[in-house]
Parts: sequence; C-alpha cells; structure tokens
Amino acid sequence: MNLVKAGGTIGGLTLVSRILGFVREMVFSRVMGASAAADLFVFAFTIPNQLRRLLGEGAFSQGFVPLFARLVGKDGDLADAKRFAEEVQAVFLPALILITALFVVGMPLVVAAIADESWRADPTLFGQAVDLTRITFPYLIFIALVSLFSGILNSLSRFAVAAFAPALLNVALVGALLIFDEGGLVTARAMAWGVIVGGVIQLATLVAATRHAGLKLKLLPPRMTPRVKELLKLMVPATIAAGGYYISQLFYLKFATRLPDGSLVYLSQADRLNQLPLALIGSAIGVAILPAISRHIGQAEHRQASNVQSRATELAMLLTLPATIALIVIAQPIMTVLFEGGRFTEEDAATSGQVLAYMVFGLPAYVMIKILAPGFFARKDMKTPAYITMATLALAIGIWFAFIDEVGIVILPIGTAIAAWVNALTLYTLLHARGHFSLEPWLVTRLLKQLLCAGVMAAILFVLSDMVFADWFAAGAGRRAVALLATCGAGGGAYLALAWIIGAMDKKDILLLLGKSKFKEA
Repeated sequence: MNLVKAGGTIGGLTLVSRILGFVREMVFSRVMGASAAADLFVFAFTIPNQLRRLLGEGAFSQGFVPLFARLVGKDGDLADAKRFAEEVQAVFLPALILITALFVVGMPLVVAAIADESWRADPTLFGQAVDLTRITFPYLIFIALVSLFSGILNSLSRFAVAAFAPALLNVALVGALLIFDEGGLVTARAMAWGVIVGGVIQLATLVAATRHAGLKLKLLPPRMTPRVKELLKLMVPATIAAGGYYISQLFYLKFATRLPDGSLVYLSQADRLNQLPLALIGSAIGVAILPAISRHIGQAEHRQASNVQSRATELAMLLTLPATIALIVIAQPIMTVLFEGGRFTEEDAATSGQVLAYMVFGLPAYVMIKILAPGFFARKDMKTPAYITMATLALAIGIWFAFIDEVGIVILPIGTAIAAWVNALTLYTLLHARGHFSLEPWLVTRLLKQLLCAGVMAAILFVLSDMVFADWFAAGAGRRAVALLATCGAGGGAYLALAWIIGAMDKKDILLLLGKSKFKEA
C-alpha cells in the first residue's frame, strides 16, 4: 500500500463531502439562524450522527478491518472473508432493527436523559425534540450497514466510494433546506426526513460498490459464530478508543441545552470547521495506515510498522499545524464569511468564531489519536486506548460541570481540547514504553521545523487580518470573502514555501500528491 496515495484518495474524496457539508451549513444558518428550531434539529441529528462517526471510524474501521483483512487469501481469494462479512451482517441487521425500535418507542426517556432540565420543563419544546429525534434515529440502521460495507472496501484498498458516500447525505439535507426554506419547525422536520433519505442513498451506493468489487453478500440467519464473537470483543473498546471526540459531542447536548438558544448551532458550526482537517487528515491517514500496520505486525516486521506511523505523523502534522493556526487566528472572519447572513447575525458569527478558536486548540491531538490508536488496534489491544479515552472523557466532563455556569459555552471546547491532549500524550507514552513507536531524531527535527513555519504563518495571518484587511472584514460579503481568500492564501503559501525551503516536509510525498512522482512506501 502506498500511504500517501491512499491517504490522498481518502482525503480528496472526503473533501468533496466536507465542501457539501459547508454548503449545507451555510444554507442552514441563513434559513434557520441561531433559533430554537435550529437547535432542535441539531439535537435530533447529533445523536444518530455521532453514532455514525463512532461506528464508521471506530468499530468497523478499527475492529472489523484487521479481521477481514486477515481472512483474505494470499492469492486474493475472498471466499472466507466474504463468509465472515455475511456472518457479521446476519447478526448486526436484526440487532440494529431491534435497538432502533426500542429507542424510537422509548425516545421520551432518551431525550429526558440527555437534555437539560430547561428543555424537560417545556412540554412543547420537549415534545418537538422527541418527535424530530424519532424521525432521525433510524438513520443508525442504514449508516451502520454503510460502515460494514465501507470496512470491506477499505480492507480491499478500495477507499474511493466509502470516502465519498457521506457527500450523499449532505446532498439530501441541502435539498430539504432548499425545498422547505421558510425556516422554523417545518424546515427542521423536512431536514429530519432528509437524514433518512440520505442514509438510504448511502447504503445503496456502498452495496453497489461492494458487488462491483466481487462481493455480493447473502442474507443469512443470525448466528453468533466464533468470528462474530471475536469482532464484538474488539468492537466496544475500539469504538470507545477511536471515538473519544465523538462521544464528547454527545455530552455537549446535555450541557448546551442549558445555555441560550443557538448554542447547539454555534457548536455544530465550529465542529464543522474542526472536522474538516480531522476528517481529511486524521481519519483519512488513520484508515489508510491500519491495514499496513496490521500486515507488518502479522509478519513480525515491527520496525516497518513503526515507520508507517512515523511517516503518518510527519505528513499529518505538516497539514494539521497550518490548519490549526488558521482556524485559531482568523476564526471570527472565517465564521463571518461562511455563515453570516439571512437569519444568522453578526453577533452569532462572533460567538461561533470564539467557540471555534477554542475548539481547534485540540486539533493536533485529535489527529495524533487517529494515528497512534492503530498501533494498539493492529496488535488487537483495544482495551488500553478505550480505558484512556474513558479516563480523559471523565476529565472533560469534570471540567464542564465545574465551569459551565461561570465560563459559558467556550468551556465545552476547552474541556474537550484538554482531554484530547492528555489522551494523545498517554497513547504515545505507552507505545514508546512498549517499544512499539517512538519519535526518531529525524522526525523530531522535521516537526520542530513545521512548528517554526506555523509560527511564521501565525504572524502573517494576524497582520493581514487585524491590520491590512481590517476594513475589508467589516465591509460587505464580497469584500470579506476576498479578504479571507487573500489572507489564507498568503499565510498558507508562506507556510508551504518556508517548509519546502528548510526541509520541514518530505518533498517526495508532496511530488506524489501533485502527480509528479512514483514514490513507493519504504
């Protein structure tokens, strides 16, 4: 496997989905504003959507892939692997239907457990939350099966369709917004049904792609085979370990529903920006390296496995650091350009920008968790990362409980960022102590050079946004957009130029991404 090419494929197609996601958020903010109805949809969508992220980037990416890849014959024979996938499907499909039915029936209890007392005390608001979440929750059935088929395709190094599939959900939601554009509860309900439509389209696309790859799964009667039991033993800790950030987003609902109207919208918008580099870089590289690390470890090639993580760290930080700097320094101009307008006010954009600036402090740590966790998963150690995630999540929750009333909405991203850094540092410490991975001198040198380049970029962004283009950012939408593009272009260009000159990047990797090299993984 070529790490850079695979990561580039996943990241590039994920970018298409993320761009459509931004279009969705831009239309959503202008149609709905930071209103109570907007918060209701965000609440109803967050529950199945975070479960989607947990399943897609946790259980199946980290638990299913190594098991499926192990069953693929050396000559490419897929018979045994196909049987395993059918066994998993046979157990999971009825289980998902049962779980969904129980949640739909018991949704009042679910919403009461998650939402703050202020929502529970308002019968109308509470009833609307229950109603919308009942509509969106069956999305879990479709997206869990999408995760299964994505895991199959990723195991076969067919990353493209699985990476593109989330774009189809955004298409469905944008369609709902454009057709039902009056705002309020009517639009929120239309978007809730759009979630279901998007899930159906995603599943149909992944099933077709899997059949095209030569695997047509049969529907078998459910049976708890030894291999399914093994997967279940791996799934729960893998989901927790890989999904700490997403689990924290579910806890956001509890705390954000005690804050003023629009708080869930602000958090959702900030998360959208934070998710862009996290998905394009962290998740893409994490998905790409897991099969490679698993194969090296299976063949007792421990140095090669460590080398894969080292190269992933180098490439990930090269791209993550400038993204982090830009999202911190010019957070408010970004939110103003993207979301201000219609029912979304200048004050709303300012608050959303503040939330974003604090949230992305943890971005490098989020990305490193995606790179470090496969070092455990590939060795079938799912429990250690899960314990670390649970401990750091408890740390974040403690911070939120202690400071939410005093500090307000920004304590939510602050607590998450602190927990992410503790998580990443603990993962690295344990891998290093076990002799599985360490920052070699060449990597440390390159990371320090990347930090230097990021510092220069930060200075350029600050000068341009606060001095050169200050008046432009206070003007109309057109001039704001031009100023933002010019600021980001100058800062990003300076970062990449300096990184190239001082050797903060592997030039062969960059040439490969540009299609000018045929570099192969060492």
